[in-house]
Amino acid sequence: MEFCPKCGAVLVQKAKNYGCPRCNYSTKDKVKLHTSEKIQEASEIVVVSSKDTQTFPKVAEICKKCKNDECYFWTVQTRSGDEAETKFFKCTKCEYTWREYR
Repeated sequence: MEFCPKCGAVLVQKAKNYGCPRCNYSTKDKVKLHTSEKIQEASEIVVVSSKDTQTFPKVAEICKKCKNDECYFWTVQTRSGDEAETKFFKCTKCEYTWREYR
């Protein structure tokens, strides 16, 4: 992959030469293709379950249902931007979820 010396865009192949789509720079020189930049085909398929997609920090918060003292937490902006965000908690033991407004 080669780049335009004037503007830095990627050179594309035109009829008999290579040129820049931005500034109309063109060259008749051969463009070097690096073999390490070719996309390789995936050799295996990996399945990611929905539980593996997010990791939340743990805090010392007492669960309102089972009285466990450790919970996951995350925040979401559920109201307008000038108001405080909503903090969600999920118990590490019984997985009960609740929210706290500020």
